[in-house]
Amino acid sequence: MEKQKDFKNPEYYENRELSWLKFDGRVLNEARDKSIPLLERLKFVSITSSNLDEFFMVRVASLKDMVHANYKKKDIAGMTASEQLAAINEKTRELVGLQYSTYNRSLIPLLNKNHIYIVDEFEKLTEEQSRFVDRYFEENVYPVLTPMAVDASRPFPLIRNKTLNIAALLSRKKGKEKKEGEEVEFATVQVPSVLPRLVQIPSSEPEEKTFILLEQIIEKNIDKLFLSYEIRCACPYRVMRNADLTIDEDEASDLLKEIQKQLKMRQWGEVIRLEVEEGIDETLLQFLKTELKVAEEDVFSIEGPIDLTFLMKMYGMEGCDELRYKPYTPQRVPQIEPGSDIFAAIRKGDILLHHPYQTFDPVVDFIRQAALDKNVLAIKQTLYRVSGNSPIIASLAMAAENGKQVSVLVELKARFDEENNIVWAKKLEQAGCHVIYGLVGLKTHSKIALVVRREEDGIRRYVHLGTGNYNDSTAKLYTDCGIFTCQEAIGEDATAVFNMLSGYSEPLSWNELALAPLWLRTKFMRLIERETKHAREGKPAKIIAKMNSLCDAGIIAALYEASAAGVKIKLIVRGICCLKVGIPGVSDNIEVRSIVGNFLEHSRIFYFYNDGEEEVYMGSADWMPRNLDRRVEILFPVLDENIRRQVMHILEVELEDNTKAHFLQADGTYEKMDKRGKVLVNSQEQFCKEALEAVPKQDHVYRERVFIPAQPAE
Repeated sequence: MEKQKDFKNPEYYENRELSWLKFDGRVLNEARDKSIPLLERLKFVSITSSNLDEFFMVRVASLKDMVHANYKKKDIAGMTASEQLAAINEKTRELVGLQYSTYNRSLIPLLNKNHIYIVDEFEKLTEEQSRFVDRYFEENVYPVLTPMAVDASRPFPLIRNKTLNIAALLSRKKGKEKKEGEEVEFATVQVPSVLPRLVQIPSSEPEEKTFILLEQIIEKNIDKLFLSYEIRCACPYRVMRNADLTIDEDEASDLLKEIQKQLKMRQWGEVIRLEVEEGIDETLLQFLKTELKVAEEDVFSIEGPIDLTFLMKMYGMEGCDELRYKPYTPQRVPQIEPGSDIFAAIRKGDILLHHPYQTFDPVVDFIRQAALDKNVLAIKQTLYRVSGNSPIIASLAMAAENGKQVSVLVELKARFDEENNIVWAKKLEQAGCHVIYGLVGLKTHSKIALVVRREEDGIRRYVHLGTGNYNDSTAKLYTDCGIFTCQEAIGEDATAVFNMLSGYSEPLSWNELALAPLWLRTKFMRLIERETKHAREGKPAKIIAKMNSLCDAGIIAALYEASAAGVKIKLIVRGICCLKVGIPGVSDNIEVRSIVGNFLEHSRIFYFYNDGEEEVYMGSADWMPRNLDRRVEILFPVLDENIRRQVMHILEVELEDNTKAHFLQADGTYEKMDKRGKVLVNSQEQFCKEALEAVPKQDHVYRERVFIPAQPAE
């Protein structure tokens, strides 16, 4: 008899952090793809850079905390914190090396070919450009700078997290002759983030665009900041600090104040990475390492400009439209006429929303119309991340001012959005909304809005459930799904959700929704186990699941067991995937692909064959421990048959993608499919095309008609 396999064997799992670095590598691959327009490729380099920053500030920082605390517990792949840090260090250096070789060897020559130049050394400036730069420094930069010398009376200043700085070694001017062994002093100046980092300067030809980086302008003129000194050398550097918020919520009597305090602390956490320009003077580097308490392994020598996020500004520069994708306009949802009564449309039947292919406007309108509708009694909504000038926030405030009962659950712990969330949470309170500041120990990540309306036949509840945030800006960039419904069973569940979030009333049972942290893990396990049971009974069994990340050991072990029983499993996982494919007798029946395209894949969709009685679910949760155990998440079924077919179509198209999909191999690498002889399928482009075709034809005619108002009589 065959020995029972241990599906939790660490050898069957990939380390979470190393898997994330592979994801950032896939983003970088888009920058290396010659078929993509040039400025789009720059955008992808910028994204890899900002991704890496967040990774260090949170993930690497937390591992360092574990090492400091002498935490010895191993992760699901059997690695200790210090082993993970060593592996991360090696892989990050490879990634950064590839990032800069892409920038220096591919993108810069292509920019030059298109008459776009970035001056990376001020010595390369022409006379005219040099005069322009000096004048720009005098007029715009010099008044903002605060040069700081370090000596016996002036200690080393606190260098803020993620800021770009220039370090210099100085020696005091003592006449014309300098003595050997003369004392060298250190100084630093912060490159001001309030000024544009990319500065356009005159070009020698009219069709050319020439830029210089702000740090080069300062470096060229640094002698003007230290008039009594001679500049021995100067070099840009940047520090990355531990920005992981640690809040003891039981001790924090006022969560709002505690988070505000912690945000300030984020600027001064332990230095976990020091980036310096390649070729930095050894004495200068040694001084920085000592003062910042940085170990050798945390120093990154950069072959080019530090912090490539400035490339996003280049992506957005005026003109050069031929070097970008043609912008896509999200199309209207066919079931909802612009300006029509949204509640009447929902009463006709459930409505599927597929962003950014379809516009986010109906979600904004849903709250706006509810705020103005005299029959609406209450609006309840969870908010995790919203845009800076959110129309939803404005509508909620207006609803409260119109005398409606408005309850908003605001998640203050939404990482790197805490500050923004505090600001508008206070605004909502001032408008008269009842604001709930999350739950102790849990992040509220669910996406749900409930409108309670008085109608002729009694009270009716309208619900929006989604996979993405109520953010009108990111809805143009992230792929997400949502459903409008007024089905009674879901309305009852939605009410129970808000009662649970605002008070202590836990429902005995749910009609249709499943919530984390109490019920969701069990639900997913049951659904997977049901497919396993069917496979063991010799019935066809199939699972298709789409999410951002997969790293929950319990779920992965259940998928391994299902695969071993014969369940065909297809996973679409954008980012982290700790599951390994191709292990004989364990994961032979599992395929994993990751789609990295022009839009950020963000929707979560789960399909189970269920012996022909197919079930489809959507929700806010990934298959991660944090989503299943430490967050408030909602999983909702797709009940309408027509919508179910539409959602299954989304999965089918993504499974056919052979252009933007990377396939996980048995050795842990990701590879794109060989496209030779195949019909090319780009799922994102196909969804754009389908959304355009779904809009009634007269709509296009209407939009092309131009109305010219009559001129007023003299």
